[in-house]
Amino acid sequence: MPGDWIITDDVLVARFMAHLESERNASRHTIAAYLGDLRQFAVSVWGHDAFPPFAWAKADRFAARRFLVSFQKDGPHASTAARKLSSVRAFYRYLEREELVSVNPFSAVKAPKRVRRLPDVLSEPEVVRLLEGPPQACAAALAEAKRPLKLVAAYCFMRDQAILETLYSTGARVSEVAGLSDQDVDTLSGMAKLRGKGKKERLTPLGAPACRALRAAQAQRDAIWPAPARARGARALFLSLRGTPLTTRSMERIMKRYLLAAGLNPRFSPHALRHCFATHLLERGADLRSVQELLGHVSLSTTQIYTHVTVEHLRRAYEAAHPHA
Repeated sequence: MPGDWIITDDVLVARFMAHLESERNASRHTIAAYLGDLRQFAVSVWGHDAFPPFAWAKADRFAARRFLVSFQKDGPHASTAARKLSSVRAFYRYLEREELVSVNPFSAVKAPKRVRRLPDVLSEPEVVRLLEGPPQACAAALAEAKRPLKLVAAYCFMRDQAILETLYSTGARVSEVAGLSDQDVDTLSGMAKLRGKGKKERLTPLGAPACRALRAAQAQRDAIWPAPARARGARALFLSLRGTPLTTRSMERIMKRYLLAAGLNPRFSPHALRHCFATHLLERGADLRSVQELLGHVSLSTTQIYTHVTVEHLRRAYEAAHPHA
């Protein structure tokens, strides 16, 4: 069938993927994005009917520009087009370094200018309303049942509170929270070890409310699903109703449920709490370098987006309060 091939059938692409995984420690999500972008470029140059291996050395700067123009016609966000160009450019840099091509056709192609969008954040009172959702839902369920909740039902409320508190307390990505095990959190010292992009690890503080919620959720979990001695410490921190590790998608659904219950916009994702974490820290006087470290950003410029958010917050406060604003 036309187009019935996968890009890793190409030996050079397969070598590049092995390089990304072994030398650059790329995650499976990053590798999947690279594969998708390289496949699109191959289709753009050679068409759906062509099969690997492809003549990568014969693609010129005109092919690279046509690839960019095709995205501009389809109208994706500039950031998406920039990422795709970056993927194929990195592939050609690898081929150059391995002396498999003589020229990188993407070296002179400029990505479309990105429009920096300020992240939407919840205000501090709104975050408080969200965090109060699980205990309020638990109290309502108790009042309705008029008897103690089943262990699993009670665990779900405790777990949900611990997830929301941990997301906001650490500024972690939802994938980082979903990947936590018991040995990654120390509720006595108030520290958590997170594994971010590129499998890089960082330590981040846990606030007192998050520590309390985590201890309660862990105790309830262990009462339902006792862990064998050999598995202690390595088991997933958050479990589903079936006793299996909770997925990121499940955490997204949990947050949306409590957003709706709190009368907040359900379009916010768990990543919004990461934005809130950074914005609220900066608004309360934290320095940019410290926030960069806590977020696990490689570049300070990535963290600087939050300074624009806080400046906008100050401007609104000024206009609301100053008599001659």
